[in-house]
Amino acid sequence: MEFSLTRNWWLIALRGVLAIAFGVAAFFWPMLLWLAVVYTFAAYALVDGVLAIVAAFAGHGRDGRWWALLLEGAASIAAGIATIAWPLITGLVLLYLIAFQAIATGVFEVVAAVRLRQHIEGEWLLGLCGVLSVAFGVLLVLAPVEGAVVVAWWVGAYSVAFGVLLLSLAFHLRAWARRDVQTPEHATVP
Repeated sequence: MEFSLTRNWWLIALRGVLAIAFGVAAFFWPMLLWLAVVYTFAAYALVDGVLAIVAAFAGHGRDGRWWALLLEGAASIAAGIATIAWPLITGLVLLYLIAFQAIATGVFEVVAAVRLRQHIEGEWLLGLCGVLSVAFGVLLVLAPVEGAVVVAWWVGAYSVAFGVLLLSLAFHLRAWARRDVQTPEHATVP
């Protein structure tokens, strides 16, 4: 396995370059990234709906509850079509889900920090994480468009960092491959 990784170092480098390109695109066109997330959901909902309907008709004679799959499939297809028809509204709903999840998580982190302060030291760090989560969620609710841009930038920053690490790994693998070619493992010393 190590040999194939070193021999194919360029594939890892290509992944790194693509990750960096994606991250840079997220910085320059954050709403395009956000719409890509929304349209990916739409595609998933459509495919999932079709598969549920196929499963409903395939199991029609065996179970009396086939209609539930049929309704589930129809609802999923409707969600996919609505997402395609109104992508900005769908994106806004998704952003609000992220915001409310951050607020709920933050509240629970603060509560946990208060309860843990008698048992551990440094509980304030958990409390601080909770406060930051709540603040992040509130900011997303108050400024949803800016919040979508920030989320896209975070994805972009992660992607660039990941790409840089992959490129670093690729060049290390390339160096190892060159070293192994120059000094074969089984070479005998006269």
